[in-house]
Amino acid sequence: MAPTALYEDESVGRRLEEISDAIDEVNVLKAKAKAKEDAERQAQIEAEYDAKSQFDAAKDKTQFRQYETAISRVKNFYREQHEKQTVAYNLAARNWFHSAARVRPELTVWEAIEKLDTLVDESDPDTSLSQIQHLLQSAEAIRRDGKPRWMQLTGLIHDLGKLMVFFEGAQGQWDVVGDTFPVGCRFDERIIYHESFAGNPDSTHPVYSTQYGIYGPGCGLDNVMLSWGHDEYLYHVVKDQSTLPPEALAMIRYHSFYPWHKEGAYRELMEPKDWDMLKAVQAFNPYDLYSKSDDVPKVEELKPYYLELIDEFFPQKKIKW
Repeated sequence: MAPTALYEDESVGRRLEEISDAIDEVNVLKAKAKAKEDAERQAQIEAEYDAKSQFDAAKDKTQFRQYETAISRVKNFYREQHEKQTVAYNLAARNWFHSAARVRPELTVWEAIEKLDTLVDESDPDTSLSQIQHLLQSAEAIRRDGKPRWMQLTGLIHDLGKLMVFFEGAQGQWDVVGDTFPVGCRFDERIIYHESFAGNPDSTHPVYSTQYGIYGPGCGLDNVMLSWGHDEYLYHVVKDQSTLPPEALAMIRYHSFYPWHKEGAYRELMEPKDWDMLKAVQAFNPYDLYSKSDDVPKVEELKPYYLELIDEFFPQKKIKW
């Protein structure tokens, strides 16, 4: 090969190395920038969403969740739920949800809200308002307190899992609404109407009736099977179809898990990350519970704002339910 050709080859090689080094440097800078962005985002989430709620400061909170004086339909609901939420049923329900044979209706989020509006929740002793009114009450309370947009949207959609009552697979309201609790281990006495678990066959099962049951200390709530209902259903629907952060998904998944986030039960099953999820759910809970006494929202006036929020966090217009 002529000397000139050798020189040209070496020159090209050096240029390629320089380009490669420059690309590596850019990638390093990108990684650092992303890490900084992630840290700033997490700090922003913690600073904004976890501040103490203000909208409920003057409310008498003793007037909520009055299960001792609840009407008979509420008590009857929980008796049926507690008797039928078994390990066997929960395994079957999850198999149904993930089945390839299941027909998944496709609706926009707002269409889902309008469809849900025909449901009266038999487990709720605090309100007789329609579902859309409760969802907007929650979202508007979060908005008034200046919480982030993702949390406002979480307030709007948190109960949309109740749609499953209209779809194939649900057995009634007992596997859709109401407080949730773990199955596969002892039913904690801090669950409301605990005495009604006497009719559940798992309450005398040699494994399921023990403290840890099929789980182990510190196994993590991701590995615990909660009673099947609208929380778990909606969590699985939106986790891959939205850009909501983990804190929002925890608010959706655990907002009905009152024995855990309100009464302090089942701490022995938690792993370290569950404490962050607990903080998120406890930050959300006032907006779910105490907003039920607010004025009735004007749906058509609020709709444009929330349609914009939906578009921001749900890239696909139609959601598979």
